[in-house]
Amino acid sequence: MQLDPATLLVVNSTVTLLAGALFLTSWRQAPEERTLAYWGVAHLVGAAGTTGLALRGQIPDPVSVGLSNAVILCAYGLIWSGVRSFERRHPRVGLAMAGALIWCALCFIPAFYESLTLRIVYASGVATLYCGAATIEIWRGRAERLASRFTAAAVLGLHGAFYAVRIPATLLAPPQVDRNPLASPWVAILCFATILFSIAAAFTFMALVKERAEREQRIAASTDALTGVRNRRAFVTAAVAALGSRDDGALLLFDLDRFKAVNDVHGHAVGDAVLVGFCTMATSLLPHNALLGRMGGEEFVCFLPRISAAEALARAEDVRKAFARLRVPELPELRVSVSIGIAQAHRGLGLDALMRRADAALYAAKNGGRDRVAVAARAA
Repeated sequence: MQLDPATLLVVNSTVTLLAGALFLTSWRQAPEERTLAYWGVAHLVGAAGTTGLALRGQIPDPVSVGLSNAVILCAYGLIWSGVRSFERRHPRVGLAMAGALIWCALCFIPAFYESLTLRIVYASGVATLYCGAATIEIWRGRAERLASRFTAAAVLGLHGAFYAVRIPATLLAPPQVDRNPLASPWVAILCFATILFSIAAAFTFMALVKERAEREQRIAASTDALTGVRNRRAFVTAAVAALGSRDDGALLLFDLDRFKAVNDVHGHAVGDAVLVGFCTMATSLLPHNALLGRMGGEEFVCFLPRISAAEALARAEDVRKAFARLRVPELPELRVSVSIGIAQAHRGLGLDALMRRADAALYAAKNGGRDRVAVAARAA
């Protein structure tokens, strides 16, 4: 069964148009997601370019050959820009348009414009570069674990690979000049590949945006809004999981000394800055696997897995000394300190019991004069 190439191009254009409309509709519902706008415009532009190709022979060749292909190359550039926007990098729209602009310039050179082989090789090369660059951008962002990320990279990579294969195929078997270019088997293959790409991209890219939104909501729900560390609920969940998998570790309970006086004398803005400063400093000094959380007010807690009692004490002293040295040039009279209670974890000791022991040690540090570390005696 043979399908009319122009009909395939129209179907391709229609599918791409619908995908673009879907992206733009989603963007209207979430205007802050500019990525959806880039991908929506890219698909609409691609649909327009494909329509121009379908009208080959019915409209002037400079439009169906020169302009339509330039528009399609713009679409691939915009897809790359959309991926960069998704990865929170500068979209670089100028570079996205460069492939199309160079195409337009080359079309004014008779040797290029009259050579179907050169036109196919250049257009395929540009599409390969944009798809490959978009694949790399997606892969570079893999530290952000999104379920659809690898699928998106595969969709973009496979589509780019299709265009890459088309280059040597064209050079090894140049198309016949006397035939209608739309009658080439490559046109049918290209249409099917682009239709599949448009459908897969719509599902995959929309899933990426949705997964990121859900991930950010989960993070917001588990993060203290002021300091950026875990809130009480998130800390308890993480600490219980860590305790359940190990018998060793230490719990550190921090309480900023005379914090109410800081708020009363210098104002709540300075007090908030002190809380943020403490968390920033503690995060930089504590091990990378430390579970730091805010229990409320000026009280913080940290569980250190796989750590000895001596090392836990050393880490606590580092935090205490560093915080005591904190100075604000605009407020030379501001002095801050922290008291710390430590309880060592062992088999059979749950988080609640560990917290009570650390709290008792913290109480001893407070009663001992503040700005010090106290260690709870190990239970028998």
